[in-house]
Amino acid sequence: MSIQERLLHSVEAIEEHYNAGDYIFREDGTPQFYYQIVDGEVKLNSYSEDGKEFIQNILSGNACFGESMLILGKPYPVNAVAITKSTILKIGRDQFFQLLQGHPHIFLDMYKTLSEKTSEKMVLMQKITGKNAEERLMELMNQMKESRENKEKFSFEIPHTRQQLASLAGLSLETAIRAIKRMEKNEILVIKNGKIFY
Repeated sequence: MSIQERLLHSVEAIEEHYNAGDYIFREDGTPQFYYQIVDGEVKLNSYSEDGKEFIQNILSGNACFGESMLILGKPYPVNAVAITKSTILKIGRDQFFQLLQGHPHIFLDMYKTLSEKTSEKMVLMQKITGKNAEERLMELMNQMKESRENKEKFSFEIPHTRQQLASLAGLSLETAIRAIKRMEKNEILVIKNGKIFY
């Protein structure tokens, strides 16, 4: 779900540029803006008490983020961090609600998208809980590939690093690497030039 850029600019959207590793917002911060990616990649993450990163999501290409907390008015439960050099459009809370009032279809689209994300997360968490590393990674890759038209084996290039896959599946990097090697050996995936194809 994204809002047309012209509509964002009509309510005085601000364009900001971030380098890889820059924080866009931090966990426990107060939501004040609606954010939408123009280009680049952003991860939503959190850290356990022992410092282990857990990636909740990786976003790119017109994706919006932080909107649910802006609507609820609750502190962010995650950080938003640029993975690559990124350009982000943002509008303030008041402009955001003004835009929703003037264009109710945007709110309905947003509600549908948030519902889909929640459903996908619940299904994924249910499927990966208690499963071994390969099964977790397969569930994650299946979900990534689900929206693609081409469902043929090895047709989908996984757009994430091994570290990101590990974090998304709740695994250590070492466990994920070993699992990926076993999956390659069992012809579940192929690796070409360091890229994983599923």
